[in-house]
Amino acid sequence: MIALGSVDEIPPGEGRTFAVDGDMIAVFRLRDGSVRALQATCPHRGGPLADGQIDLKQVICPLHLNAWDLTTGCSLSGQPDVAVYPVRVDDNQILLGD
Repeated sequence: MIALGSVDEIPPGEGRTFAVDGDMIAVFRLRDGSVRALQATCPHRGGPLADGQIDLKQVICPLHLNAWDLTTGCSLSGQPDVAVYPVRVDDNQILLGD
C-alpha cells in the first residue's frame, strides 16, 4: 500500500498525476466522493488523462477526446485499454494498492 497524500489535494471532479515506482498514475476524485486510478497517459498520443473531463463513469482525453471507463480502463472510443490501479481513501489519505 502506498500513501499518495490527502484526498483534499484533489478537488471533486478533477484528477492529479502521481509518480509511483517509475509509473505515472492519474488519480481522480469523483463528485460522489469515490476515487479511481488509471495510467496517466493516453495510449493514442500520450495526452495527460488527469487533465481530462470526468463524470462518474468515464474520462475523456483532453487532446483528441478519446474516452475510457474509469472502473475497468476499457476504451469507449476504439483505442487500446488503459491500466487500472486499486485505490481507496482511508482516514482522508489516498492509498494505492491492495
